[in-house]
Amino acid sequence: MISKTIRSAKSKLCRLRSIGHDNSAVAMVEFAFSAPIVLGLGLLGTETAYFTITHMQVSQIAMQVADNASRVGENDILVSRKVYEDDVNSTFVGAEKLGDSYAIFDQGRIILSSLQQNSDGGQWIAWQRCRGAKNYASTYGTEGDGASGTSFPGMGEAANRITASSGTAVMFVEVSYTYEPITPFEFYGDTEISYTAAFNVRDSRDLTRLYQTNPVSPVASCNTFSADRPS
Repeated sequence: MISKTIRSAKSKLCRLRSIGHDNSAVAMVEFAFSAPIVLGLGLLGTETAYFTITHMQVSQIAMQVADNASRVGENDILVSRKVYEDDVNSTFVGAEKLGDSYAIFDQGRIILSSLQQNSDGGQWIAWQRCRGAKNYASTYGTEGDGASGTSFPGMGEAANRITASSGTAVMFVEVSYTYEPITPFEFYGDTEISYTAAFNVRDSRDLTRLYQTNPVSPVASCNTFSADRPS
């Protein structure tokens, strides 16, 4: 009886020693601890890459709109080039195509201004057109600012102010875009992305106004907040 009890105790001791040397579940435990860290780093890397690309894309849209707006107008080399409302609308369509995958007009707004010199030699915003559903107003002025006098300094940051020379115009563009994360975690929060760009007009341009076509083209009014094309 005693011998049987001793053998049973030895058997249990052997099993305990066997369990003590068993490392078959170590990998599973390590994975359970490391998986959240690896997943978090992966999501952070993905979000950072998308955030950076979005910044680049918004900047590119600002430059494209300013560049295209500096080139538009009727092709008549004998007279100063007239720019039409339809030309401005086409410029916004180009931005729509470039920013389609980012819903540029659903989540953002583009403001195009014609910065010129007034009759007093000061700076003024001769006209301004906008498109986008985002409720955002120009940071640097609205249409008509600086129509007379020399108090309006121009557009852009004070340290890098943009001004127009006599007889020409600068196409100044502001883009404001609300960034939305693509991962469940808002590593960067609800970030507002803003860029500006400016191009001097490329040809001799009629600076008196924006002309209309026949039939009349819709006006991309800055009083309208919509992602749709103006109608």
